[in-house]
Amino acid sequence: MSKIETVNPEIKQIRTNNSKNIAKFSVYSLIGIFMFFIPITINGKSSIMLDHLVTFVRDLVPNLVPYYLLIIIASGAIYPFVKGTWKKDKVNIVLSFFKILGLIIAFMINFQFGPAWLFTPDMGPFLFNSLVTPVGILVPIGAVFLAMLVSYGLLEFIGVLMQPIMRPVWKTPGRSAIDAVASFVGSYSIGLLITNRVFKEGKYTIKEAAIIATGFSTVSATFMVVVAKTLGLMDIWNIYFWVTLIVTFLVTVITVRLWPLSKMSDGYYNDIDGQPEEKFQKDRLKVAWKEAMNVAEQAPNLLLNIWMNLKDGLVMTMAILPSIMSIGLLGLVLAEYTPVFDILGYIFYPFTWLVRLPEPFLAAKAASMEIAEMFLPALLVTEATLITKFVIGVVSVSAIIFFSAVVPVILSTDIPISILKLLVIWIERTILTIVITAPIAYLLL
Repeated sequence: MSKIETVNPEIKQIRTNNSKNIAKFSVYSLIGIFMFFIPITINGKSSIMLDHLVTFVRDLVPNLVPYYLLIIIASGAIYPFVKGTWKKDKVNIVLSFFKILGLIIAFMINFQFGPAWLFTPDMGPFLFNSLVTPVGILVPIGAVFLAMLVSYGLLEFIGVLMQPIMRPVWKTPGRSAIDAVASFVGSYSIGLLITNRVFKEGKYTIKEAAIIATGFSTVSATFMVVVAKTLGLMDIWNIYFWVTLIVTFLVTVITVRLWPLSKMSDGYYNDIDGQPEEKFQKDRLKVAWKEAMNVAEQAPNLLLNIWMNLKDGLVMTMAILPSIMSIGLLGLVLAEYTPVFDILGYIFYPFTWLVRLPEPFLAAKAASMEIAEMFLPALLVTEATLITKFVIGVVSVSAIIFFSAVVPVILSTDIPISILKLLVIWIERTILTIVITAPIAYLLL
């Protein structure tokens, strides 16, 4: 903070609280809200504008889409080897070679060569057309509009207002509200990067960082659109989105009070001295507005911001698509030809039966598949009843932990949490999500 700001902090407020910043905060945030949350009807189809835009792009250049996807998958497969991150640890080594496998599978599907089972309608073609294609288009386009939703003060405004409930409810500092919302609305990778940076600065304890990483850092709204489209839930998108958000955060309220999170250390990174956060006791709305205006003042111009977010979206797409092709296909093969997920499903079957889901074992098996890849549960229940699809759609997001992406990202941070503890948290979150979501689904649908 500069000397002027130290002597008279109101000067900064006067400078930032101008019509230009008010316009940026208001207009860009409203555009982001419109793109993600306001359903409109086009050509007889009711959906959010982002979904209509993706459909438009697919229909505009249908012959070019597969080649675009192959380029993205190829780039994502070689990227770890170019950057040297593939040999960082055992998890990255395994995942990097899975990405190479994903590239090979993508070429086989597109150029029609390989074993016959790969080309059965519910295997390779289904995975590529129903999952890889919408994700490959949606994430970069969604990143552009996420720039408007998260970069001009809306998150900070919400974050300050949320401060009074973060500590008593989720046992995390008030500043984690911004982190939590950024993770949910933006992406787990953005959220985990923020969490790790703040953790290393001594502003989160080990326990707090672990709670945020495993309790808030779920997939973004753009991925939720893909799940909703796959399950035919776009007609009730707003119900699905808000129930998922509420359930995800409600499950975290419970898991922070269960082992292993409840017993994690209250120490700081490398035993450094912690930095207590500033607490706002009064004029909270005024402070929230000030924080929003400060962010709007510091935000890059719109075109630069869109470019930065588009680039991040493409990099994220590169990281995800090869893993979906390989780990996703492996999950489908295991589900179709082996009893692996049937066996894992017995962990959750008592709970899907207890809440009276119409297809309790199918739902339990689908829930168990989430640990491999968050999209797999949706693929298994596309023909199920609406109640089952809705519950599994929420589980896909609320369970948070899956090996194709989130687990390696968490392990690449400085937060000391083991794979065993991550698996226990995943089981807890999945069970709690099923038990909480089912009654809500019966009530609302």
